[in-house]
Amino acid sequence: MPLQQHNGVLYFAFDHFSSQTLTQAVFGRHGGVSTGDWAALNVGLTVGDDPEHVAQNRRISFETVNRPIESLSDSWLVHGTAVLVYDRPRPLDQESPQKADIILTDNPQVSLFMRYADCVPILLYDPVQRAIGLAHAGWRGTVEKVGQAAVEAMQTRYGSNPADLLAGIGPSIGPERYEVGPEVTAQVREVFGEQADGLLPRYNQSEHLDLWAANHLALVEAGVRPEAVEVAGICTASQNENWFSHRGDAGKTGRFGALLALEE
Repeated sequence: MPLQQHNGVLYFAFDHFSSQTLTQAVFGRHGGVSTGDWAALNVGLTVGDDPEHVAQNRRISFETVNRPIESLSDSWLVHGTAVLVYDRPRPLDQESPQKADIILTDNPQVSLFMRYADCVPILLYDPVQRAIGLAHAGWRGTVEKVGQAAVEAMQTRYGSNPADLLAGIGPSIGPERYEVGPEVTAQVREVFGEQADGLLPRYNQSEHLDLWAANHLALVEAGVRPEAVEVAGICTASQNENWFSHRGDAGKTGRFGALLALEE
C-alpha cells in the first residue's frame, strides 16, 4: 500500500499498520498552499513560512485522513528523549506545545503529530493495551536511543509488552546521503560498540550514518521483535521532489508531518 494520494496530497502508510484500527500517515510535500522554499504542504511554523499557510496545510493534512484538526497534539522538538503524554488533545489556541521528542496517548480523540525534514519518524502501536507513540530521531536522538526510550515509556505508562509492539521507521534521510563527521561517528561507536561498524557505511571514502539501521537496532534492543519493525526505506534527501529535506534542499525547506491516531 505504502504510497497513497488523495486530492493531490501524497502520503506514506505502513503496510503492517493497515490491518489495525489506526489512522496513520507520513505526509509528503505536495497538495498544500505554501509557495517558494516551503511549497507546498509545509506544516512547520519555525522555518519562515506564512503562519496562515501553515495552519491551512495542517488542516489539509488532517482532512486527508479524516481526522479533526482539534485532535492535533504535538510537541516542540529538541533532539532529546523527553516524553509528553496526551490524555486529551492539546488546545489549538495554546501558543506552543511542550518540549519533547516522544509523545504518547491511549485516547482515540488525540492525533499525535510531529514535523520532520530528514530526521526519522518512529511510530509505535500496542494492539494489546491500545496505545500509540510517535518519536523524532535525528542523529542526536538516534545515539540517545530515543526509540528505546519511547518503548520504555509505553511500558511504564501503559504496561506495554515490547514484544507486542508494532513499529514503523518512516521516510527520512538514507545512509548514502547522510555523510557525518568524526564527532558523530565517535558517539555512534561509543553507544553501539561492536555493532557500530554496520551502522557507519563508507561512500566515496567518507563515513555515513545509517539512521534506519541504528533506530531499528535500538527498537530491537528494547524488546520489539525484528519482524515487527517496518522500515519505509524512502530517502528524503534523494527524493526531495516529494519530501522536505534539510540536506537535500540546502537548509531552505519546510517540514512534513507524521500523524498517528487510534480509531474508536
